[in-house]
Amino acid sequence: MKIYDISVTLGADAVNWPELPIYQRELVSEMARGDEAVVSKLTMVCHVGTHIDTPSHFIAGARTLDDYPIERWIVPAQVIDIKDKQSVKPAELAGLDIKPGEAILFRTDNSRSGRSCNGVFSEQYVFISPEASDMLVEKKVGLVGIDYASVDGFPLGDAPAHYKLLGGDILLLEGINLKDVPPGKYTLYCMPLKLSGAEGAPARAVLVS
Repeated sequence: MKIYDISVTLGADAVNWPELPIYQRELVSEMARGDEAVVSKLTMVCHVGTHIDTPSHFIAGARTLDDYPIERWIVPAQVIDIKDKQSVKPAELAGLDIKPGEAILFRTDNSRSGRSCNGVFSEQYVFISPEASDMLVEKKVGLVGIDYASVDGFPLGDAPAHYKLLGGDILLLEGINLKDVPPGKYTLYCMPLKLSGAEGAPARAVLVS
């Protein structure tokens, strides 16, 4: 059994989306100054580092985290290597064996270049094209993952990938790092924090082969 940790480290490797509050960890007590124990306070948005988006992130009244059973976070997955350095397009997906309910994770130049985990936001990254989003909806996949902070390009504009994928009840796993993961079939474990009514949450994501 081989296990790949595809999560990025908050506070070190995670890329912060512009205009959103950055992740911060503050010590509220520490033994070095005479306190009984070390206690940290975390300040962050739900969409920091490796995280899940649910439909309610962009669609009013849509499903939130607690509308999904635990089975949706443990699913068969396929890592697909994308050569295009601009976006994921249908041409690279044509002919692949993509099954309904499967998680599809895109390994792009974001991972190969180190862009996905260098802690510095870049406006130039590989995203998912509207056409590829339509194709994934047609395939009825269960989850789509991308190795950067957003499935859409920058700036978001009308956010077509978000609306198309989330509108098809496809969960999104953003901010993963697939640099050391070979293309192929896996089981994905991506457990988000158990938050009530939330539109998304940070997650620890691993692939098992």
